[in-house]
Amino acid sequence: MNYENILSEHSNGITTITINRPKKLNALNRATIQELHDAFEAADTDGDTKVIIITGSGEKAFVAGADISEFADFNVEEGGDLAAQGHEILFDFVANLSTPVIAAVNGFALGGGLELAMASHFRLASDNAKMGLPEVSLGVIPGYGGTQRLPQLVGKGRAMEMIMTAGMIDANKALSYGLVNHVVPQEELLPLAEKIASKIMRNSSVAIAEAIGAINANYDDGVNGFEVEIEAFGNCFGTEDFVEGTTAFLEKRKADFPGK
Repeated sequence: MNYENILSEHSNGITTITINRPKKLNALNRATIQELHDAFEAADTDGDTKVIIITGSGEKAFVAGADISEFADFNVEEGGDLAAQGHEILFDFVANLSTPVIAAVNGFALGGGLELAMASHFRLASDNAKMGLPEVSLGVIPGYGGTQRLPQLVGKGRAMEMIMTAGMIDANKALSYGLVNHVVPQEELLPLAEKIASKIMRNSSVAIAEAIGAINANYDDGVNGFEVEIEAFGNCFGTEDFVEGTTAFLEKRKADFPGK
């Protein structure tokens, strides 16, 4: 599929999606959000894709925020619709994909950019990365999950400070907060993402999908995550991957998971 605002490349079980609007610091507009949805959906349904990496083009930005010119004149109803559609099309969609998503944060990840990184299953950062949710400086609040996912990742107090001050934190502070898992020089960012992806791909994709669902259930209101885990655990016993994994263990060999 051809895209105007992103690139999508597949190699050795990994689909790398790159937001490609460097002159706009990879800002998210409606067209880019829709293309990202299409690319994530295509990768998730592609049996050859075991891990998805999302990053930004150039050295300055992962995503420097939303394209403010698109919504500066919106009314209350239009603003609500903008957030709701964004959740459905991209941010909640990514968070609930069955294929692991690694965000490789290179440079600025602000507003919707940080929200996209937080919707990913975990995050790596280059040492020049800067992260923040500056929305209150524009008279709005984070609308793509920022007020929910940031406290889950860094704690309520730190999230309150970051959102209220509209300030940025650097990569090392993000690491100390638990917002990112690793910080490396920019030239090592994608190689590290690919290295971690290769480790993920050694394991059962079916079990990983069940694990993602069970972990996410812990954050859903009214859902008992332990019950979801119990059901998901049981589901694994009916898979070919379980048969292969346990057989390989007993035979003292490396498992070759069929992904079924």
